[in-house]
Amino acid sequence: MSASTLCTPRIARHGSGRNSMRAFMIVTLLLVAITMALSLAHALELPGKLRLKEATYKSVQAIYYPGFTIGGFAEIGGIIALATLLYLTPYPGARFWWTLAALVFLVAEHATYWLVTHPVNNFWVQDVAVSKPAATFFSMLRRKQSGDWKDLRDVWEASHVARAGLATLSLISIAVAATFFAGSE
Repeated sequence: MSASTLCTPRIARHGSGRNSMRAFMIVTLLLVAITMALSLAHALELPGKLRLKEATYKSVQAIYYPGFTIGGFAEIGGIIALATLLYLTPYPGARFWWTLAALVFLVAEHATYWLVTHPVNNFWVQDVAVSKPAATFFSMLRRKQSGDWKDLRDVWEASHVARAGLATLSLISIAVAATFFAGSE
């Protein structure tokens, strides 16, 4: 196998494969953009939510479920799409490295959810009536959360600011990778 074959996308060498790659890039961009939009929405609420008293804050927390939970599937879809796109992208090259960066940022964003945000979510939903699937979801990685509600609020809010930053970096990275794809015609 020649070096030029190794550096050619695995999906196809030309023609309809190029259009398939372009369509897959658009779907990937959309999934990463949805992930960024959800985390950014949480981050942008921060200034207003910091002014809320305990009862109001706890009441407001319940509005996120199930909508944001459903939207969270874009995170998994984005990670899978980025990993697939990375596999299909020629190595070495700028497009490969930007796609890898996008994947690393999105995996870090998702890990932040499971390691920081999700355990605190269990605290917010403990007194909220949720569906059986939601109850199963929130019981994953359950850790007893206790402490001052403001401390838990600060952890939850800071985790969403971090997630928004990581998702934004992922979106920027895959957008840059897309420009290299468009430029290789």
